[in-house]
Amino acid sequence: MSTPTWVLAFGSIVTATILYKLLKLISRPSLPLPPGPRPWPIIGNLAHMGPMPHQGLAALALKHGPLMHLRMGFVDVIVAASASVAEQFLKVHDANFSSRPPNSGAKYMAYSYQDLVFAPYGPQWRLRRKISSVHMFSGKALDDFTHLRQVSPRPWPIIGNLAHMGPMPHQGLAALALKHGPLMHLRMGFVDVIVAASASVAEQFLKVHDANFSSRPPNSGAKYMAYSYQDLVFAPYGPQWRLRRKISSVHMFSGKALDDFTHLRQEEVARLTSNLASSSSKAVNLGQLLNVCTTNALARVMIGRRVFNDGNGGFDPKADEFKSMVVELMVLAGALNIGDFIPALEWLDIQGLQAKMKKLHNKFDAFLTNIIEEHKVSRSEKHQDMLSTLLSLKDVPEDGGKLADIEIKALLLNMFAAGTDTSSSTTEWAIAELIKNPNIRAKLQQELDSVVGHDRLVTEADLAHLPYLEAVVKETFRLHPSTPLSLPRVASESCEVFGYHIPKGATLLVNVWAIARDPKEWHNPLEFKPERFLPGGEKANVDVKGNDFEVIPFGAGRRICAGLSLGLRVVQLLTATLAHAFDWELENGLNPEKLNMDEAFGLTLQRAVPLLVHPRPRLSPHVYSS
Repeated sequence: MSTPTWVLAFGSIVTATILYKLLKLISRPSLPLPPGPRPWPIIGNLAHMGPMPHQGLAALALKHGPLMHLRMGFVDVIVAASASVAEQFLKVHDANFSSRPPNSGAKYMAYSYQDLVFAPYGPQWRLRRKISSVHMFSGKALDDFTHLRQVSPRPWPIIGNLAHMGPMPHQGLAALALKHGPLMHLRMGFVDVIVAASASVAEQFLKVHDANFSSRPPNSGAKYMAYSYQDLVFAPYGPQWRLRRKISSVHMFSGKALDDFTHLRQEEVARLTSNLASSSSKAVNLGQLLNVCTTNALARVMIGRRVFNDGNGGFDPKADEFKSMVVELMVLAGALNIGDFIPALEWLDIQGLQAKMKKLHNKFDAFLTNIIEEHKVSRSEKHQDMLSTLLSLKDVPEDGGKLADIEIKALLLNMFAAGTDTSSSTTEWAIAELIKNPNIRAKLQQELDSVVGHDRLVTEADLAHLPYLEAVVKETFRLHPSTPLSLPRVASESCEVFGYHIPKGATLLVNVWAIARDPKEWHNPLEFKPERFLPGGEKANVDVKGNDFEVIPFGAGRRICAGLSLGLRVVQLLTATLAHAFDWELENGLNPEKLNMDEAFGLTLQRAVPLLVHPRPRLSPHVYSS
């Protein structure tokens, strides 16, 4: 009678186990093996691994320590689960652990150990390692193929990544950066576009490679609305741009020029305060009144007179029309015109943007021409304004260069558009944040009361003594930068940034909005918290003047906003005055926590919903008299 198969199998297993035990007794080392969980018969510790071996082994290490001995069937396995233990194997005993054990994966899928990863340590492995190090992974090899590794969301045919931008490009690009990283390459039609969405990346372009990115790419907004690049903002980098920049820096925005016209700005702010006090019984559109104030303040400096009346509670219908023109200018200038990215389609004007730009340009040109002609008629009078200075430069060259009439109009356009809308919009955001955060408003009012008192308005001389106000304004610029996407720049030559190839002619966009909300740079970035800029705060030494790239509302480098100093003064003075002179209530008793803070995109960041408020005077009554 034959022996059953199961008896033979069982006998074989028992015999193998006895032989294994005898061999272990004979070859037992003098030192003990590391601790580990008790193995099961035959399969050892395979059952302890679980479906996620790395997690299963980590759990075992918590119980048995960072150096463990396991039995996987008949194989001894040592597990290292701490830095110090790993160092012993991979550094101290590295030579002893440089080979691989046999395994079926390498045998059947890696050409029976003929690869680099699973090959046993020896001459053939060293040869393969050398080949890969020299020809695949050397610095030169990596640099040669940088352009193939450009970070980029997949472009669509023809239109490229235009479809990824969405209705709010600064937010759309910020979402893409979360997926693809803070340095991105996009294809907008046939144009290479590089997007910087972190402070360190922005610094590379605006500081390290600033000279290479100091010019502007061609765009329809500048062509049709900015007198075909004859202005300061959109002009290509070169002699004419430098002349216009010097004129603006010396005659418009120097410390002396700003100080000379301090009284004009303070008079217009006082007039705004008086108008608000007289209309405290009804809700006012604060943005409208701020626009009248900033436009008249700038006009008195630029052309020597106010351009809007304020007989109707501080509001002039002409000012509303002008504000609409400025907002339309910013929307059109910030719009993505397909013709800019697919030149062959420019003549079609598919979106109708070029027609709108030309129509708007005609309105602005008529407005500016009228201003200049009126000024020329009264030129015999002694004017102390910027337009007189600009007109004089037509006859008396500066640095060998003359200003033409068209350049003067283009500079005036820059001043009236960028110089009024940005300041009024930023101040409107600041007051909205103070209404939404009453504790911060109370703290600011306490500082203002202690420095200024209740018997006068804030002056520009007070600003240096108001650190909490400065922090409030910085925080407003951080969360609500007037220009959420930087004006585009263009690469004059190809260059390398963080190991990536940036081609010549690529357009650069810096996502100022995303950088200022980067959780890697800012704690609770969506919270309005001025204290972060005060001594002891996370960004106590950070300014907004282009030196610290975490918050760059005015840009940085050669093309930093020429009117930075004026913009800061105006926003600080307006915010301080409005917070000091009034308490604020929302229309219809709306809870401040429910205040709509949605954005409307353009070249500048507007509120989607106007700020309708009731101003409640809080100073001595005589302060509000004109």
